[in-house]
Amino acid sequence: MSSKHKPSTIAVRTGIESDTQHHAVVPPIYLSTNYGFPSFGDVPTYDYTRSGNPNRNLLETALFELESGKGAVVTNCGTSALNLWVSTFLGPDDLIVAPHDCYGGTYRLFNTRSLKGDFKVEFVDQSDDTAFSQALAKKPKLILLETPSNPLVRVVDIAKVCEQAKAIGALVAVDNTFLTPIFQKPLELGADFVIHSTTKFINGHSDVIGGVVITKDEQHADELSWWGNCIGATGTPFDSYMTLRGIRTLGPRMRAHEESSQQILEYLKAQSRVKTIYHPSLPQHPGHDIAKRQQTGFGSMLSFEFDGSMDELKVFVSGLTLFSLAESLGGVESLICHPATMTHRAMGEEALAEAGISHFLLRLSVGLEDAGDLIADLEQAFSLLEVQQ
Repeated sequence: MSSKHKPSTIAVRTGIESDTQHHAVVPPIYLSTNYGFPSFGDVPTYDYTRSGNPNRNLLETALFELESGKGAVVTNCGTSALNLWVSTFLGPDDLIVAPHDCYGGTYRLFNTRSLKGDFKVEFVDQSDDTAFSQALAKKPKLILLETPSNPLVRVVDIAKVCEQAKAIGALVAVDNTFLTPIFQKPLELGADFVIHSTTKFINGHSDVIGGVVITKDEQHADELSWWGNCIGATGTPFDSYMTLRGIRTLGPRMRAHEESSQQILEYLKAQSRVKTIYHPSLPQHPGHDIAKRQQTGFGSMLSFEFDGSMDELKVFVSGLTLFSLAESLGGVESLICHPATMTHRAMGEEALAEAGISHFLLRLSVGLEDAGDLIADLEQAFSLLEVQQ
């Protein structure tokens, strides 16, 4: 697809009519683990699926074109995408600066590998200018941004951080899982890499695990590709095929997710059992102005502090029928998550407190069910608390 096309067009058309053998409109699945060599010493484009596969390459093309990049490596999960990135560019004496409120799996990966001596890590509140400046003074090699963050949807000024990073020779990656290239394009704002857990909105149907590292530099793409093959982090043909199928509806899905989330936000603002609501669309959100400047949408991930006892919180969550209590996010189905005991439990109590993740925080991934039905489900779950009094 040409870069002149809009993201929804790229998402739909990548790979369409690329089959030259039978002229299938949708590209077929190449499940073969290996490929024949045309002749002795003549290395083909594909030889072994860990190093390359037509389905994975089509998915990589779709993803780097969606993000205005030059290359990508699709991995077998989002965590392996992060692991590939740090494995490629960090040595034992190198420092990475990461968000203090990042996804729990990201925290666990960086913290554990740093304890092994693989590299150094500093978790910083990146919205605190003083703390972030102090971290930059230590000359990190890599900086990871997660904006909006998981689960408190904090927003970081990508362009500002990239300018600061450039001044010290650091490379910046942005985890763009929450917004996707439909609502945010970090490479166009100065970032060097974009990372996704494609398990989430990119695939959108909660049936494929995957990840990707996207770069705007071809040399970086080559390095990532080499290491992806070397450590065996690459994705499978079938998963790539399924994820590309999911991408084809990315544009309309993201817009529908966001539309429903706005209706749910309006409902939650009027509820006595809801204290602080976290979503960048709200004018009182600290990152609201930055979000308006660097995003083309606010997304559908939101969190709120429940006002009540832990027993009441359990009653409320258990009473929901259209919000499944589950980890992950970004699927067609709506989910509710208790980060402190689910997605972020690996952080430990001290790190949770430092990140501002309380035991009364609930995270919603708003799906594609009818918004009125979702609101009615929340209403009946809240009403269970009144019956108990």
